[in-house]
Amino acid sequence: MEIAAYKPYGDHEFESLIERIHPPRVCIDNDSCRDSTIVKVDSANKHGILLEMVQVLTDLDLLILRSYICSDGSWLMDVFHVTDQLGNKITDESLIHYIEQAICASRRGSKEIQTCVGRNVRPRHFSMEHTAMEMTGTDRPGLMSEISAVLAELGCHVSGAVAWTHNNRAACIVYMEDELKHGPILDSYRVAQIQAQLENVVEAHHYEGERRSVRLAAPAASQTHTERRLHQLMAADRDYEQCCSCGYEDDVLHRQRKGCNSTEVKIGNCKEKGYSIVTVRSIDRPKLLFDTICTLTDLQYVVFHASISSFESIAVQEYYVRHKNGWTLDSESERRRMTQNLMAATARRVSHGLRLDVTTQNRVGLLSDITRIFRENGLSISRAEVGVQGEKAVGTFYVKDASGQAVNPETLEIVRREIGGTVLVANNSSGRPSSQPSTLSNTSPSISTSSSSSKQDKPGFSLGSMFWSQLEWLSSNFRPIKS
Repeated sequence: MEIAAYKPYGDHEFESLIERIHPPRVCIDNDSCRDSTIVKVDSANKHGILLEMVQVLTDLDLLILRSYICSDGSWLMDVFHVTDQLGNKITDESLIHYIEQAICASRRGSKEIQTCVGRNVRPRHFSMEHTAMEMTGTDRPGLMSEISAVLAELGCHVSGAVAWTHNNRAACIVYMEDELKHGPILDSYRVAQIQAQLENVVEAHHYEGERRSVRLAAPAASQTHTERRLHQLMAADRDYEQCCSCGYEDDVLHRQRKGCNSTEVKIGNCKEKGYSIVTVRSIDRPKLLFDTICTLTDLQYVVFHASISSFESIAVQEYYVRHKNGWTLDSESERRRMTQNLMAATARRVSHGLRLDVTTQNRVGLLSDITRIFRENGLSISRAEVGVQGEKAVGTFYVKDASGQAVNPETLEIVRREIGGTVLVANNSSGRPSSQPSTLSNTSPSISTSSSSSKQDKPGFSLGSMFWSQLEWLSSNFRPIKS
């Protein structure tokens, strides 16, 4: 029996009418579950809305413990079990109100800035006020140090950055402004000059014909979420090509000890209903759900039903999907592509190395100075986020010795003294900051603009420098599939 093709994009005026007649309903329940707050969403369906809802929750650094998705047809009923980073229920009334507003706003495509819990809360992972630089290429120690030095020399003030590395590939997004004019860089001649200089840096260690890309983009009214954009950049750079699964019978933890990708993907078909069933089993961590949904959405697959849960340290995600054109995953090439992309998506954010959280006074050239200190002391960055909080710059860096070994304590102390400010150190395995006041820790990045250490985990990235991830408040930690 043939299954009619699913058509997610219909008449926009009709969709708008349906939403006016049946506006989304968000119910936040703290009574039904002992260990988590339940967020229930009942709404007219639209392609991409699942990612938007998950993005709202993860941008608030909430951990998604379990989720049940049902969005067959023109209506959706989704349930998320969430806690804060400490495992507590969400009880703050202003935060609850914000979640309700933000999910409804995401349905309408609205991105207004709103106030919550005494601070500005907005989509943190994109900036509409800064020029953005996107780069992909071969990962190597010192790359970010060289990039940030060029930007400083050309009078570009870095407001934030995010950098990931995976399979010897690197991707970063840097937001910057004119040092003198304190605004986006709009002069076309200057933009071309900056891009040419950055291309020279990226090309310096590439072989002829090797993949690389540098692009500067002017501020736009609507931009893709930074972390989703990083997934897209790395996928376009084909970082997934080296991802291949071990046997499905291997235990995830056992495979991780063997050094294999700790993710296994199984794909089957439910012929009676016309779905493909995609099961992803991996080590649990924060933002895992966001990363998976990003990949499925960007591969143009629609999630009709899903069940997400975690057992001890293992997360199991089961999705019933079809391509947006209605097709299932029938060919071996399609299944292999899906498997490789999902394995890459779960691995990109995994951090390798020691986590350093830096909070210091923001100033022009700060990113260049910090990345230079790492490089001069033989450290490479496997992943980084940098952002601004008021007059402080806050950054999270995952660093390794140039040989890939653990960082020597003496080297760490030298780095701490040279950076200044507050540096917290967190053991990558525990993800908990050390009580020592001057060590880099497991918090969110923010080296280029503001202070205040935030908490965030990101994949390792050897671009010998760091990147800021974003706006006003950065904090996000890795924990069980909670995001």
